[in-house]
Amino acid sequence: SGFKGQHSSGHCYFTLKDDKAAIEAVIWKGTFQRLKFKPEQGLEVVVRGRVTTYPGKSTYQIVIDELEPAGIGALMALIEQRKKMLAAEGLFDEARKKKLPYLPRIVGVVTSPTGAVIRDILHRLADRFPCHVLVWPVRVQGETCAIEVAAAIVGFNGLDGLGPVPRPDLIIVARGGGSLEDLWGFNDESVARAAAASAIPLISAVGHETDWTIIDLVADFRAPTPTAAAERAVPVRADLLITVTGFGLRVATSLRRRIEGERHRFAGLSRGLPRKANILDLPRQHFDNASARLKRALLANARAHRTSFERSASRLRPQIVARTARSGRERLIRLDRSRARSVAMLFERSQARLDGQAKLLFTLGYHNVLARGFALVRSADGAMLRRAAEVKPGSALDIEFADGHVGAHADGSERKAAPEAKAPLRRRDDKQGSLL
Repeated sequence: SGFKGQHSSGHCYFTLKDDKAAIEAVIWKGTFQRLKFKPEQGLEVVVRGRVTTYPGKSTYQIVIDELEPAGIGALMALIEQRKKMLAAEGLFDEARKKKLPYLPRIVGVVTSPTGAVIRDILHRLADRFPCHVLVWPVRVQGETCAIEVAAAIVGFNGLDGLGPVPRPDLIIVARGGGSLEDLWGFNDESVARAAAASAIPLISAVGHETDWTIIDLVADFRAPTPTAAAERAVPVRADLLITVTGFGLRVATSLRRRIEGERHRFAGLSRGLPRKANILDLPRQHFDNASARLKRALLANARAHRTSFERSASRLRPQIVARTARSGRERLIRLDRSRARSVAMLFERSQARLDGQAKLLFTLGYHNVLARGFALVRSADGAMLRRAAEVKPGSALDIEFADGHVGAHADGSERKAAPEAKAPLRRRDDKQGSLL
């Protein structure tokens, strides 16, 4: 218990305990790297090592040199524990699994580069449907197996297809049969999570048909053997050609039937149509009649226009034209003289009216009135005062005469109403009127 992986120094520290006792344990970095089986939290193990005391303390610890699982039962219990955890996260759900491509162009294989597994896969792919195969070499058992397999799956998914190495359309993770300890790397949590996160469809083919690992439950398809994985990856080329040929024959047969049916349908429709002669004879007759009427109408129109032209031509003799021209010229001369007289009379009337308006303006100008002995009274703010009632006692006044202004103040004397002015008599014969 208390196992948290390697310390930053590379050593491992944890506790070994049973139902009666417990002892601290340590695995040095060099020993940990040589272990075939890595310790995990809660795993029952058998260890060999040296019991030592921690310097400065009276406590004991065991320095482990070898570590093995304590039987198959312990490993199976750990597998079941992992299955429950991953299943709870939905990694085994069929809904998240991807459909395999029917005819992948590139197949990526994660397996050992040596041994019968890769040869069986390559031979089976070549027999069924030759395609481009990429092999990512990994160790399929031992201490680095899980790390390498997970890295290979992630690596294939990291290819973008733009570089020298193309991106596969399908991944096969394969290994031959073996004991539970031999297949243990494919039960690792990191491998299961890498397979679940793969965007490329993945086939697992680990062990024999009776061997089940956690990656089989996560993969998009589980093949019982590596050979079966190759068979599921690609179809048989000959069978595919037969299928395609069959499809072609069926399409051709269907097209022939369709064409034949359309031909019969067209023939039936053709029989229902009237004969060409029946369709064209009546319009042709109508056209002939219309052509004859048009010809007669054109001849009649031409005769009518010729007669009209001849009548007009008789009126266009030189003597008549010359007489009409002289009459028009004389009329223009008379109109021009009349226009000149009218313009002169209009100018004279306008000038007389303008002179009268000027005299009236001169007579009504208030400076002329002032020159006749009148004065204009204003208040201090310049307002014109027309009546004595408008003058306030003591207010300043400005009196304007014809030759200048004089300032004054109202003394408040009694205001006497001025006699009403009589309306001037208007002479009937004076058009302009007079102010005097």
